[in-house]
Amino acid sequence: MVTPLAPPPGRAVPRDLDDTVVRPRGARPGGGQPGTAPARPARRRHGVRVGAAVHWLDRPVLVGRRPAAPRVVRGAEPLLVAVPSAGGEVSASHVSFDQQGDVVVVTDLRSTNGTVVVLPGRVPVRLRQGESVVALAGTIVDIGDGVLLEVLPPQRIPLQEDPLP
Repeated sequence: MVTPLAPPPGRAVPRDLDDTVVRPRGARPGGGQPGTAPARPARRRHGVRVGAAVHWLDRPVLVGRRPAAPRVVRGAEPLLVAVPSAGGEVSASHVSFDQQGDVVVVTDLRSTNGTVVVLPGRVPVRLRQGESVVALAGTIVDIGDGVLLEVLPPQRIPLQEDPLP
């Protein structure tokens, strides 16, 4: 229990006490041990299974027959993942997956033949062109020609160390 420091009645607070922080002996501001740098927590990132490959959502993932990044990119450059489409049902840039906070947002990129999203325990939903939906782990996204994409549960992804200048 911490007892706030208060001056005796009628005395002013000295300027050097108004920003004083009390810590146990040897404690560091970041909570680590003395002599060590504070550890940064690992981020929890969802993944998307495309065929046999898994792509972690540390940046947006665009999937299509010949995906291309948008002309104006806000934030991280998207990962472009090409899938086969023998029947031509998959659009060039068909669907995007983007982790926003703790959720995954699936967005139809104005595809020609549509995107069907099957949330666990729910009926399939066909997205309209440009429509987005929040997806849970276990969600299956059907983009046509037998191409099924799966949203994977979050995993701890270690942070990359900042490059030295």
